[in-house]
This record gives sequence, structure tokens and C-alpha cells, in this order.
Amino acid sequence: MEGDIVQAAKFIGAGLAMIGALGGGIGIGLSVHGAVSGMARNPDTSGTLMTNMILGVAFSEAIAIYCLVIAFLMLFVV
Repeated sequence: MEGDIVQAAKFIGAGLAMIGALGGGIGIGLSVHGAVSGMARNPDTSGTLMTNMILGVAFSEAIAIYCLVIAFLMLFVV
């Protein structure tokens, strides 16, 4: 009985840790949306906007990867 409760707590904790990945996905979507919208309005600035978009996607994706690592640690190490 005690092992089942601990296992359930691991799954719940890993699921809660992955909520942060939702924020990363939203951040990626917003940064790409803003960059594409800016490129459509002013094509001359596409190089600068592309650089900023790639940086925004990288930072947002890093947060999602950190959440995934924490979820894996909860499931397999603890």
C-alpha cells in the first residue's frame, strides 16, 4: 500500500513538473508569431527579427527541457 502511494506521488509530481513545458510552448508560439508578423509588415528587417526569434525560441525551449529533466528525475531517480 505504501509503495503505491509513493508511485502515485511520483506520477503526480512529474505531471505537475511538465506544466512548465506548456509555458515554453506558449512562449515559442508567441515569439514566432511576433517575428513572422513583423517580417510580413516590414520585410527589410527580416534578418534582425529572425535572429531575435531564434534566441526567443531557444530560451523558451530551454525552460521546457528543464521541466522534462525534472520530471524524469522525479520518475526514475527519487
